[in-house]
This record gives sequence, C-alpha cells and structure tokens, in this order.
Amino acid sequence: MYKQTAMPDASTALPGRPTAMPVENRHFVHATPLQPPFPEGLEQALFGLGCFWGAERKFWQLPGVYTTAVGYAAGFTPNPTYREVCTGMTGHNEVVLVVFDPQQVSYAGLLKVFWEAHNPTQGMRQGNDVGTQYRSGIYTFSTQQQSEAEASFARYQVALAAAGYAPITTEILSAPPFYYAEDYHQQYLAKNPGGYCGLGGTGVTCG
Repeated sequence: MYKQTAMPDASTALPGRPTAMPVENRHFVHATPLQPPFPEGLEQALFGLGCFWGAERKFWQLPGVYTTAVGYAAGFTPNPTYREVCTGMTGHNEVVLVVFDPQQVSYAGLLKVFWEAHNPTQGMRQGNDVGTQYRSGIYTFSTQQQSEAEASFARYQVALAAAGYAPITTEILSAPPFYYAEDYHQQYLAKNPGGYCGLGGTGVTCG
C-alpha cells in the first residue's frame, strides 16, 4: 500500500494523458446521468473526505441530490488512473461530485454532511487510510459556496476545539478540474454492499 503524505509539485508529478476515463453515464442508484449537461436549476458541489466509496454514499442518500460521481481533483496529472493517484505522485484527492437541487437540499446541508461524516483534523489521512488522496477538501463553484464553506469551517473549528480536537486541516479551493474515476468505483458500495468503508466522523455536530 502506498502511503505518500507529501504533495508532489508540477515538475515531479506523473504526466497523465489527454484521454478522459470512459464511464457509463448512468448512476447505479438513481439512474441519472453522471456527466453533464445536467438539468437547468441544479448546482454542483465537490468534496474530498477520505476514501470516495463511502463518501459518495453519504451524498447519494440525501433527498434533493440528483446524481453523484467519484473522481480525482486538486492535483497536477491530467486524467489520472486510480493506481497513479495511489502512488501520491499525481497530487490528486479522492473526491465526490454532487449535483443537487438547491430547492430541496441547501449547500449548507451538504456542508453539514461533509463535516460530520469524517474527521477533518487528520491531514493526509482519514483513519487507517493514509496518503495525499485522503485529505479533507472543499472545492467551490461560486463565491457564495466559498463564503459558506469558510463560515462553516470557522463554526466547526470552534465546536471541534471545544471537544478537544486538533485544528482543522481541510483545504478550501475554487473547484479545479474534475477527472472521473474508473467505472467500477462509481457507486461502489451500491454495487458491493459489503465493500470497505473507512469513514468515521468525530461525533461533533456541525451547527
């Protein structure tokens, strides 16, 4: 198992490829498209909170979520493979793309699930999963999302500190390119109900 915990830079990252990963454009649970264009009025969110198998399930279960997909973001290597990401030499995080109806579920509601579903104080790891691809991250698509993410970070930092936790290590960035993961990773825990899920929250509520 690779356990690279230092980010590469653009000069040392793997070169990748110009061809996108082929995926079946149909959500295994919702039977909705995984890829754009999405229906008018929907919005997108992007989160990294550890192994993307369990992270994706947290979001597809929410009312108002139209579709979800797992992939790689916030690194250097174009169109990376899972094996490449696991070397730590792409810089990518394992992330979940969430397409949602803001009339049914708010971005604040998604942030609450994000914070409470994992421990955002662990740096380049999540539980027993160690590596740069398991870091905590929020990747925003608008100034409104950015401000909501920063405000929720500040609130949750206070709550975690009161419970004795270390400072939050979550990165908050404008949404970088999203590269779809291999088809077998998409909705993995719906296809494999007994599959691995390493997510574990702190038990601290995000108000």
